Amino acid sequence: MPDPQRAAGPAGDRGTSRGDPGLGEPPRPLAGGLELRTSSFSDNTLIPGQYSYDGGNERPSLEWLGIPDGAAELVLLCEDPDAPAGTFTHWVVTGIAPTSTGLDSGVAGRNDFGERGWGGPRPPVGDEPHRYFFRLYAVDRELGLGEDATGQDVRAAIEGHVLSTGTVMGRFGR
Repeated sequence: MPDPQRAAGPAGDRGTSRGDPGLGEPPRPLAGGLELRTSSFSDNTLIPGQYSYDGGNERPSLEWLGIPDGAAELVLLCEDPDAPAGTFTHWVVTGIAPTSTGLDSGVAGRNDFGERGWGGPRPPVGDEPHRYFFRLYAVDRELGLGEDATGQDVRAAIEGHVLSTGTVMGRFGR
């Protein structure tokens, strides 16, 4: 029997239903590629309330493996493409050591709440659950972005320098 919390179709091949073609789910990494995981929730399921902005704002745990040779830096973004005003950045972390296997280093940038660090899900009351894409990028150069870096700054800096990407997606509604 299919899991009612999962979208139909193969994992990572769901696409998008809200007219945002640039932010659909990317393909899963091939065997041996970058893999991003969390023990805080299962991929493509609901994010527990303790990680929401109003429910404790706990930072979800993240781990990874399969960093490609030549990676000079890892960068993390968490974004909600379903926000009413367009993509909303909930988390920016730059300067993560490519030798790391979890989020224990790096420089927390500014989320779209205007704060540094994690800003959990907070979609409008009554909206369908929003999607939150956690993406870890392995890039081929040090970006040199500081604590005021935004999601927009990261996207501009990594253009043409991404070696591999790992993604986990969770949903949250209220």
